[in-house]
Amino acid sequence: MDLRQRATEEELMDNLTLASDDLRQNLEELETINTWLGGYKPVLQAFNALRKAGLQTTPLHIADLGCGGGDTLRRIAEWGRRRGEKLALVGIDANPFMLDYAAARSREYPEIRYEQADVFGAPFQAQQYDVITASLFCHHFPDAQLVTFLRTWQQQARRCVIINDLHRHWLAYHSIRWLTRLFRGSYLVQNDAPLSVARAFTRHDWQRLLQQADITNYRLRWCWAFRWQVILWSD
Repeated sequence: MDLRQRATEEELMDNLTLASDDLRQNLEELETINTWLGGYKPVLQAFNALRKAGLQTTPLHIADLGCGGGDTLRRIAEWGRRRGEKLALVGIDANPFMLDYAAARSREYPEIRYEQADVFGAPFQAQQYDVITASLFCHHFPDAQLVTFLRTWQQQARRCVIINDLHRHWLAYHSIRWLTRLFRGSYLVQNDAPLSVARAFTRHDWQRLLQQADITNYRLRWCWAFRWQVILWSD
C-alpha cells in the first residue's frame, strides 16, 4: 500500500445494503478498538474546551454524522451526565441496520435519538445544530466531496464542528493490520481497518482541504493513537 497519498478503494462498510451478523460483530470490534486506543478522546477533549468557553445553550443540540453503532454518542452522553450538562443528541446514518443496532445499544440513553438521513441532501443540510461531530467519517469521502462537506458543516453548526479521524502513517497502518489478524477479527475489520488508515489524512492534507474550503477559523491537533482532532469554529 502506497501511503504517500490517500487511497481511493472503498471500504466494505461503505455498502449501505450491508446488514448481517458480520456487520454487528464489526461494530462491536470498532468500539473495542476505540476504547483500547483512546479513540474517543479527541471528541471528549473538544467538548471539555467548549464547556470551558461556556456551552451557552441548554440543552446543547449535537448531531453525530455517520454515527455507525452510536458508540461516540454514548460516550458524549456519559460525558454530559458526569458534568450535569443537558444534551440533546442525534445520530445520523444512511444504513438502517446500523441505526437499529445503535438504538438497541442506546436504550439507557434517552437523550440520544437516531435518524436515517442523506448528508448529501438539501433536507439534512438545511438543519442547524449547536455542534456537529464526525468521528471516523471524513476518510470515507474523496477530497473534492469533503471540501464541500467541510464548508457546509461549518455553516450548519452554530458553535463548532468536531472532527475525529485517522492519521495516515505507516506505523498505524501496519499496527492495525497486525492487531486485527492477531485477534482474529471479522473479515470486515481485517479489510477495512487498515484501509481506513490508508484513506486517512496527514497534517498537510488537512491544511490543504481546509484552505480549499476557505476555512481559516480552526484548530488542528494530533492525538494519540494516530488521530487528528479538527475543530471548525463557526464564523
